[in-house]
Amino acid sequence: MTEVPQPIAELYRDLHRHPELAFQETRTAGIAADRLRAAGYDVLEGIGRTGVVGVLRNGDGKTVLLRADMDALPVEEDTGLDYASTVDGLMHACGHDVHVASLIGAADRLAQTRNEWAGTLIALFQPAEESGGGAQAMLEDGLYEKVPVPDVVLGQHVGPAPAGAVGAHPGPAFAGANSIDITVYGRGGHGSRPETTIDPIVLAAAIVLRLQTIVAREVAPQETAVVTVGRIVAGTKNNIIPDTATLGLSVRAFTEDVRVRIIDAIERIVSAEAAASGAPEPRIHYAESFPVLVNDVRGAERTNDAFRAAFGGASVLDPGEVSGSEDVGLLAIAAGAPLVYWILGGADTPSYLAAAAAGTLDRDVPSNHSPHFAPVIEPTLTRGIEALVTAARTWLSRDRERSIQG
Repeated sequence: MTEVPQPIAELYRDLHRHPELAFQETRTAGIAADRLRAAGYDVLEGIGRTGVVGVLRNGDGKTVLLRADMDALPVEEDTGLDYASTVDGLMHACGHDVHVASLIGAADRLAQTRNEWAGTLIALFQPAEESGGGAQAMLEDGLYEKVPVPDVVLGQHVGPAPAGAVGAHPGPAFAGANSIDITVYGRGGHGSRPETTIDPIVLAAAIVLRLQTIVAREVAPQETAVVTVGRIVAGTKNNIIPDTATLGLSVRAFTEDVRVRIIDAIERIVSAEAAASGAPEPRIHYAESFPVLVNDVRGAERTNDAFRAAFGGASVLDPGEVSGSEDVGLLAIAAGAPLVYWILGGADTPSYLAAAAAGTLDRDVPSNHSPHFAPVIEPTLTRGIEALVTAARTWLSRDRERSIQG
């Protein structure tokens, strides 16, 4: 394994210190654009508000798109790192700083070795993955009218697997997701006279409990689904019963049938609990939506084979179906191109193995979106760069003119 250039490690620390929310990634986007220009790419900025794309044409061949997302999360960091976030209430809790640094490193290396490959390379830095709107915003802003349509879309997501491990799961790989905001209406009043009110907090609590029965009692054991209530907002003072309460839900599923059944059940439960409380009909608002991320089967196998040849079989894992969600698939769907999206391990390997042996992975190895999430810099960055380069050159190689489907 070639050691990652120190400037990339320094860049990663800088990105981690300066997180930016969805569609506010102006500093990160500027850094990406500057680095791409310095490497010889034709650069377009402001696609989908803050998106950046670099294009490097290198003769006849396939067109490969490498994608990294840039946005951070509204999470207060609690890692204790000397390069922790300097922005209150905001951190790169999902590892998008790893994605950006790795793609910059890979773009540099591919530009420096263009005598070893042929085709067109697109390095795409996407905003707003966390809110689910970034890929769609870039497409609606005419992405594929401004850059060549790719023959394949490639990318990676760092996660709590041993650092340096990589692997793409063929077929459905990341769950589809819906974000749902529910407002329930009551009748406010004095906390000392609840009989004169319709308490929306009690109604919201009843809904939360009843929602737990959807996965437990309406989804078959062999199917995978998640219904999470991540946010409840209500009230202003201890002795005031408010008029309204809001709930924020996240729904995950791997098939359209399960997704529809879950949403139907949510609507039924919310309406029924409101009726049981004597409350008006609630308002249900459907916010961002992610489709199921489906890896091209032959493309994933081809990429995993390249990883095994480059890194050894012990470094290649099958992460299985991931219940998290991703909007990178929209870039492939719009292009009519296969997608290969893999997991990049970022956890300290000795700590991971010790926790696995003790059966405490969920407790001792912080996952994405945790305030404690902190991928180790090495070998994560080196492998992240090498994985992108290896995958890209699987399609860009001069000496192999295989079709995109293998």
